[in-house]
Amino acid sequence: MCHSYFTIYLMEKLPQLETDRLVLNNLKANDIPLIIKYASDPQISEFTLNLPHPYFEKDAVYWLNLANEGLRTGSRMIFAIRSKETMAFMGGISFSINLKNERAEAGYWIGLPFWNKGYVTEALKLMIKYGFEDLKLNKITSSHLGGNPSSGRVMEKAGLKKEGLLKKHLKSKMVFHDLVNYGLTKEEYLKQ
Repeated sequence: MCHSYFTIYLMEKLPQLETDRLVLNNLKANDIPLIIKYASDPQISEFTLNLPHPYFEKDAVYWLNLANEGLRTGSRMIFAIRSKETMAFMGGISFSINLKNERAEAGYWIGLPFWNKGYVTEALKLMIKYGFEDLKLNKITSSHLGGNPSSGRVMEKAGLKKEGLLKKHLKSKMVFHDLVNYGLTKEEYLKQ
C-alpha cells in the first residue's frame, strides 16, 4: 500500500491548512446555515454536478456525513474553506482519493459573495501542495463543465494543465455537457 493510504486512513480529522487569507479544515455542524445559504444559489448548482437545487438542510447534513465517511475510509477529504479573519464558512474543497493509483481529483465550490477574489485559486494551490508534499500523491486532477471556463482559469492559475476535452460526457438537468480535464503530476509539480 502506498504511503498516502496510511496518511489518510489513520486520520481522525483533517489537518488545518492555512494561507494568508484562508483556513481549510473540517466541516462542522454549525456551518450548516451558511452551507445552505451559499449552496442554495442557482448560480452555484448551475456549474456543479453534485449540488442539488434547491438545496436543503438534509443536503448539508448528507455532505457532512460524506466528509466524515470519506475520512474514515480514506476515500475522500472534504475541507471547509474559511475566512482566516472570521473563521466563517465560505465554501468547500475536496480530494476524491484513488489509492491504487496514488491520485486525487480536486473539486471545489465557493459562495457567490466570494467569487472573483482569488480565494478558490488560493485554496486549490494549497491543496495541490498538501497533496504532493504531505500525502505523497503522484497526480492531482480536476475537471469542469464546458460552460464554466472560469473554473478552468482557476485550475490553470493553480498550476494544473489542460489534458483533454470529453464531448457531451455528462448529463445534468436534462442537458449533456462537455467535461474539460486538467491534471498535474508530481514530476511537473517539482519542476514548477
